[in-house]
Amino acid sequence: MGTPDFAVEPLRRLVEGGYNVVAVVTMPDKPVGRHHDVLQASPVKQFAVAHNIPVLQPERLKDEDFLQELRSYEPDLGVVVAFRMLPEVVWAMPRLGTFNLHAALLPQYRGAAPINWAIINGDHETGITTFFLDHDIDTGQVIYRQSVPIHEDDDVEAVHDRLMLLGADLVLKTVDDVERGVVTPIPQSQLTVDGPLRPAPKIFKETCQIRWAELTAREVYNFVRGLSPYPAAWTTLGGTMLKIYQCQVSDAKCEVMPGTLQTDGKTYLRIACREGWIDVLSLQLAGKRRMGVEDFLRGAHISEECVK
Repeated sequence: MGTPDFAVEPLRRLVEGGYNVVAVVTMPDKPVGRHHDVLQASPVKQFAVAHNIPVLQPERLKDEDFLQELRSYEPDLGVVVAFRMLPEVVWAMPRLGTFNLHAALLPQYRGAAPINWAIINGDHETGITTFFLDHDIDTGQVIYRQSVPIHEDDDVEAVHDRLMLLGADLVLKTVDDVERGVVTPIPQSQLTVDGPLRPAPKIFKETCQIRWAELTAREVYNFVRGLSPYPAAWTTLGGTMLKIYQCQVSDAKCEVMPGTLQTDGKTYLRIACREGWIDVLSLQLAGKRRMGVEDFLRGAHISEECVK
């Protein structure tokens, strides 16, 4: 059960490893295009169809027709990667239970966007966890955890891809050991955690706005890479949305109001934060393509002003 690219790699490994994947459950096709008149299948569905695996796409996970069809496959084990919260009638159906792959070291970063929030918060380590589902979100007993470093210049894409590959390995190990009956699940309350628990709530457009007066240059740097390349941190310039994909902390001394923009019009564009500056390296003005700062300045001809 899964939807995005992150879920495809574990599915691929199961199929190529000769495991009996009897069916895939994924989200309904999504309307796309200017007029929302084209339906786009999820990456998981595209892979399943290409490998002749039956696909179930329920609107409601408690729909009786869906449940009857799911029962007809007599599943031994459910594997969930980047999917919706399941009702008990679904996760309790397989005789060996249902486990989830989560892109964090539970109990840290329960929620929909664990990779983003770990980077935004400036963490130097994250990881992957497999755990059995229960009634609440990301609270079930842990099967396995594996830590993964977050490097200084990592953005979400880099960490996502690293965790995706390692997560596929961990899914296969978990499937094998659950089948053999050799796992010893551990309640999350018994796991040691450094510091307070941090949530990983879903990210919305409003979440991504840079608040220059509230964040230091280092915090803005982490915020930008924690949202790059998607959905991307943004601010406004002259009333137009400006997305920032890459930046670095500047050595320049800052004695101006946060949000103040400085540029020579040719090679650099820096923005004042609560403490210090960031140099913008890659950005995109609404309606334009993403580009490096020098290409942007060559065509933008912007004056020094404040962003919001």
